[in-house]
Amino acid sequence: MVTDLALPKSTGVKDSTGYRAFRWVNAAVLIIVAALVLYPFVNIVAQAFSSEGYINSGQVNLIPRGFNLTTFQVVFGDSMFWRNYRNTLEYTVVATAIAMALTTTYAYALSKHHLKGRKFFIGVAVATMFFNGGLIPNYILISQLGFRNTLWAIVLPNAISIFNLLVMKSFFENFPSELEEAASIDGMSTYGVFFKVVLPLSKAVVATMLLFYAVSFWNGWFGAFLYMDDPNLYPVTVYLRNLMAGVTGGTSIQGGGTDNLTQIGANVQSVTMLLTVLPIICLYPFLQRYFVSGVMLGAVKQ
Repeated sequence: MVTDLALPKSTGVKDSTGYRAFRWVNAAVLIIVAALVLYPFVNIVAQAFSSEGYINSGQVNLIPRGFNLTTFQVVFGDSMFWRNYRNTLEYTVVATAIAMALTTTYAYALSKHHLKGRKFFIGVAVATMFFNGGLIPNYILISQLGFRNTLWAIVLPNAISIFNLLVMKSFFENFPSELEEAASIDGMSTYGVFFKVVLPLSKAVVATMLLFYAVSFWNGWFGAFLYMDDPNLYPVTVYLRNLMAGVTGGTSIQGGGTDNLTQIGANVQSVTMLLTVLPIICLYPFLQRYFVSGVMLGAVKQ
């Protein structure tokens, strides 16, 4: 029966002493590494909810001391925060969609060895990793194109990551050509093969690149800080940056009085880091299964 064939059968061979020791050591090392990685994040969360006195005295470790929400109340009570948060969502969604469209199509074209001028296009892409026009020429270019104080100032300059492009190109080069040939024989065009055959079977690498781009655009702030003058157009990262600069500089903060400045100054860094990283942490579990399935991508035998 099929069920009998599917179930693994015990061979009766016991693990050697060395292999068992390796498994225990491997598990212990992984637990230690996980603890070291999680400790700073848990410490940031604890400081974000702690009061100023305990933070300044260094008594906050993994558990909040003197539970306090002053900084969160000031930030959440500011209408500018929610406006900038909405801007960040808009910028991230639009920029990621454009970046994925350009990266997938460019990488798929470069993966075809019969493409005329393939080496030239690869060279053009790789050259941008080593040569850059510089900050001032880029600023002049964006200004001359009329992109300042617009969405395109954030989206277009970073529309393609060459590292992501090369990774996706390598994946498409190892994609089973028999599937594409079969689809072509059935009458599909090049675009039909790409959108209906290649992309649906490339969910692992697409999800990985999607997360890379989304994290990059979500955390980006310098482009908006450089090309935008209207605070209503800032992403939330620039808002949080200005909040930190305002506290450390001793200036007043919209939505918070002078009585709150001491508390805000004590844990503003922890709160801003937590608010910035939390959406990405919530997104990762939905994409994790594609990372796991990506382990088997190289197991296809042609």
